Amino acid sequence: MNAAARLDTIQRIATPEGCEIDLRVAGPVARARAWFLDFLVRFGVWLLLAIAGSVIGDFGIGLLLVGAFLLEWFYPIVFEVYRNGQTPGKKACGLAVVHDDGRPVGWSAAFIRNTLRGIDFLPFFYATGFVASLLNAQGKRLGDLAAGTLVVHVEATPRQVVGAHHDVGSEAPPFPLTREEQLAIIEYCQRAALLTPERAIEVAAAAGPLIAGLGGEAAQRRLLRIGNFLLGSHAAASNS
Repeated sequence: MNAAARLDTIQRIATPEGCEIDLRVAGPVARARAWFLDFLVRFGVWLLLAIAGSVIGDFGIGLLLVGAFLLEWFYPIVFEVYRNGQTPGKKACGLAVVHDDGRPVGWSAAFIRNTLRGIDFLPFFYATGFVASLLNAQGKRLGDLAAGTLVVHVEATPRQVVGAHHDVGSEAPPFPLTREEQLAIIEYCQRAALLTPERAIEVAAAAGPLIAGLGGEAAQRRLLRIGNFLLGSHAAASNS
């Protein structure tokens, strides 16, 4: 473990599958660096809007005001929802916003945590948010406390635990699956390596019709093959 990992707060989360994951909570310095990079991005866009507005005339002033509003309030919300909790600044700094239990943030949590930035900013330059982050072990500002979110360090490359299952091959599911069922199988595939062999087989047995007629390791391997197939489909869809 390197020095940075020792200094950062480790938040241990117990998952419903019976395993534990560690979230490395980001401190105020890392978060301030990400905020400054996002500020530079927003400022650059704002300058472009200002130049365009000066050319257009009176209508350009209205365009500038609307653009400034959207940049200030919706820029972080949209990126956090659609980019795995990462604005450009957070991504550059290796940070992401997640729920307290490690789940990706949705519209509600992103809206709450970013709307309350106005309070965190008081009385000047996020003083209230900084003080609040020092008063709790998770380093949360008021927006994070209200939304139930954390800002954590993430790996430089996405975690692909499924790579450990390439030896089992790939298999299409025997019948169409709902989106929720697909996500559940993918989640199992990504976390199976973190479970004990007995627990991994026990969880696989809950797949029901997908492993009909199979048991033990055979059932687990079929579920992993289906997970590999689904992950391949999702990767192809994201690259198209």
